[in-house]
Amino acid sequence: MRTPGSPLLARRNGQWRALRVDRWLGPASDADESLLSRCRGPALDVGCGPGRLAAALAARGITVLGIDIAPFAVVLARQSGASALCRDVFGPLPGAGRWRETLLVDGNIGIGGDPGRLLRRIALLLAPDGTVLVELDPPGAPTGSYWTRLAVAGLVSAPLRWAGVGVDGIAGLAAVSGFEVAETWQSAGRHFARLLSSTRLSSSCKEP
Repeated sequence: MRTPGSPLLARRNGQWRALRVDRWLGPASDADESLLSRCRGPALDVGCGPGRLAAALAARGITVLGIDIAPFAVVLARQSGASALCRDVFGPLPGAGRWRETLLVDGNIGIGGDPGRLLRRIALLLAPDGTVLVELDPPGAPTGSYWTRLAVAGLVSAPLRWAGVGVDGIAGLAAVSGFEVAETWQSAGRHFARLLSSTRLSSSCKEP
């Protein structure tokens, strides 16, 4: 648990940077809304944290489930009004093959340190007409896996495998994972993409 007033830091490439805990704990922002407006539901929020996105979707009547491996985050998500389970995205999940949108926001494309493996797992969870809504690092940022640590109030975590995916790298990653990029956009300095199954996108292009 984070000590009040203590920044949460993450180490990457030998440097520590402060994580945007205020954004995670706050309400959905305008940038978030640019992504949420593309959701029809049912939606799966992977790595939902305190649940700001899942709660915002639930408030507008969209069926949504948040999952996170941190029990305390799941408690906060439920308190915010979201349905949430303490689950690993690579483990058994309800609704497999029926989710219309899967959200990978706040860097969660990096879960497990292998974005390709994560997207292939997501493909099994999506409905045939499903999409992946993913937040990306800015143009020019590297795409790849790395080891990181978290630190707060003088306490440092064990090494954690993570990954970053930049705007420049999403097309190649999607292509080797069974997806194609349907669109990219930016809002308030944040960058997003919408991915469709390669099979679905190819079929739609053939329609008269």
